[in-house]
Parts: sequence; structure tokens; C-alpha cells
Amino acid sequence: MWQLAVETHQQEELLDITSQVSQLVEPSAEGALLIYVPHTTAGVLINEHADPDVARDVLTTLDHIVPESLPYRHIEGNSPAHVKAVLAGASQLVPIREGRLQLGTWQGIFFAEFDGPRRRSVLISHLGPGQ
Repeated sequence: MWQLAVETHQQEELLDITSQVSQLVEPSAEGALLIYVPHTTAGVLINEHADPDVARDVLTTLDHIVPESLPYRHIEGNSPAHVKAVLAGASQLVPIREGRLQLGTWQGIFFAEFDGPRRRSVLISHLGPGQ
């Protein structure tokens, strides 16, 4: 298992971690990578990484779906971050073939911060042959 350290700089942001994850894959690896975020106010997602406006649109849409103004009961004041983390999800599974992540042409892997800035971790496990 590998652990990536992720430093976030804003309360909410999507950080493209595709290249860091890709560098962990052995040249002849087969199987899949499990990418897991062990935090309750952060997540991991796969989406377009060619146009940074897509990431901004995702965050804007999540703000509309999960507004700060709801009567949350969690007293820490970060309830929207918890809900957004649930929507983003804590893990992604990416197939590997011949040492390459099998992402679509425009896809990238994003660490989703909803309660930053913080220092976070991403855990990555290789599943399959050659573990």
C-alpha cells in the first residue's frame, strides 16, 4: 500500500492527483488500483481534467445541492463538508493494463477537499497480479 500526502489550500477544491497515482504503477502491472480517502470531509472522484472549468462547475453545483444555510445539527460547523464527502465518495477503483491506468481520454483522478485547507492522505492499493 502507498500513501500520498495531499496539501490543500482552500476550503473547497479539487486537486488533480492523476500523475502522482500513475507514477505508482509498475510498467508491467495488471489488475486495478484502489484509491481511498480516509477522511470524513474529503473524497476522491474521477472526471474531466482537461478543462479546469469542469472542476469549478462541480464545486459550484455541490454548493447549490448542499447549501451552508440548512439547519444542520452537527455542532462543528462543517456539516456541508460531510454531506459533500458522502456525495463524492471515499474510494475509486481504476483498472490497470500493461502498466497504465485505464482512464478515459479526458478523465483524471481528483482529491476532493471540502473542509480545508488541510494536510490529507490518500491510500492506494494495487489489486491483482504482481501485488
